[in-house]
Amino acid sequence: MYLKFFGLLEKPFNATPDPRFLYMSPGHREALAQLHYGTQERKGFIVLTGKVGTGKTTLLHALRQRLDGNTAVSFIFNSTLPFDDMLEYVLADLGIAKREESRAQRIMAFNDFLIERERARQNTVLIIDEAQNLSPETMEQVRLLSNFETATTKLLQILLVGQPELKAKLDLPELRQLKQRVGLRCQIPPLTVEEARQYIRNRLRIAGARDLGIFTDSAIERMTEYSGGIPRVINILGDHCLLFGYADQTRRIDRSSVNEAIEYLEEGMPTQRKILSITAGDSAAALAVVRQDLGGCTGSGGDRARSQPRRRRGCGEYLRVAPTGGDAMSNVLQGARAGRARQRGAGIAGGPAGHGRGRGRRRLKR
Repeated sequence: MYLKFFGLLEKPFNATPDPRFLYMSPGHREALAQLHYGTQERKGFIVLTGKVGTGKTTLLHALRQRLDGNTAVSFIFNSTLPFDDMLEYVLADLGIAKREESRAQRIMAFNDFLIERERARQNTVLIIDEAQNLSPETMEQVRLLSNFETATTKLLQILLVGQPELKAKLDLPELRQLKQRVGLRCQIPPLTVEEARQYIRNRLRIAGARDLGIFTDSAIERMTEYSGGIPRVINILGDHCLLFGYADQTRRIDRSSVNEAIEYLEEGMPTQRKILSITAGDSAAALAVVRQDLGGCTGSGGDRARSQPRRRRGCGEYLRVAPTGGDAMSNVLQGARAGRARQRGAGIAGGPAGHGRGRGRRRLKR
């Protein structure tokens, strides 16, 4: 929607963990170096922790790309699986022939696979994401997999990746044997203001932007303050800021734009809107949006709206625009802003008396 307006080739703030967009802050760089070293040097258990949204999964994808062709990787995303299902997933992921008989036979097949890879001087890595969700019983079973070893080396490298709660779980008395086997620990810290600035500019550059100063310094400071330096929150906020900037037809995102996006994220629109109809690809397409009062009123807004108290006057108000192409959402957002401004000025949800009927239908400027 806003790509052409800002000169972008793709969205810079996607929520997917695309390693192309990985910004190597000093904390990320150190964590990735430690993970790579730990897997290559066969340290056995490695623990990576970081707050929600700090980029742990993205870092793991980057690690997989850096590992050489002699390293086989099994990546478990669903840490809520019971151990037997987890073991079956690992066997399938590594291409080991399934054995349906018993857990013991599956473990023997896994051991044979690891021994053959060691003879060929090949490494095997098991990554468990969101490991803080593992039950103590499952973690103990995972620990037993680390018993696959020779007199000189570990046959299986296990990466436990999770939120800070993982540290607390490893401190449980029943997991003290697992804690003692952790050969390497690393952590991803939140971004500082300067790191957030470089993070945003890096994503804009990879997305094809020629102008890397779309976000002003004051805007980035506010984004970092609100997000706590968490990249995922910066992504969500940045995407909303670009959308609002497109709606306002401004190519500079300042602090006020960020505050408006934060207000939207925190509270949502003062009204709830339902898109009734939109015909894409038609220059005469019409977009009808119904504004419904949060109090839960229904109906088309005629006599019913007039029969309600003053704060209900906006109930059932229609906003009709006839845009072409991607300007539809821009016009809708502009209309939403106008409605919010009227509501704040009036101090009531539906606006002052007389506004409901006089502004029941508006045609928004393009």
